[in-house]
Amino acid sequence: MERRALRRIGVVALALLLVALVVATRSALRGGRAVDRPPPPDVNADTQTRVRVEVLNATNVRGLARRATMHLRDRGFDVLEIGTWNQRLDTTLVLDRSGHPQWAKRVADALGGARVESRPDSSRYLDVTVLLGSSWRAPAQPFYP
Repeated sequence: MERRALRRIGVVALALLLVALVVATRSALRGGRAVDRPPPPDVNADTQTRVRVEVLNATNVRGLARRATMHLRDRGFDVLEIGTWNQRLDTTLVLDRSGHPQWAKRVADALGGARVESRPDSSRYLDVTVLLGSSWRAPAQPFYP
């Protein structure tokens, strides 16, 4: 009976050692970070230019334009206006208003990717209009008191 108990303890100890070895190996291969999820987009506004943005909520979700505004302002974009769009959209659409498609692309990248279209409108004091669709998910925000 004593021999069987020692054998069980040895098998359990070996199993625990193997599990610890696998966990340590996976952690070393990952470099201490998760490889399953890509890092969040960290696209910021160009420091040399002032990109004037309008954010419009095209969903039924209340406060989505405000969340997107805070997200874009944290990245250096100058959000001048927020509001609600009269039509509902499934996907986010970024409109180039001033003939600078690279600025609209940068805003779209900061939002995590969106379709970009050129619709120049010289009557507006804006460079980019963002129409937030229902597929856009606001990133986790720090607490703003």
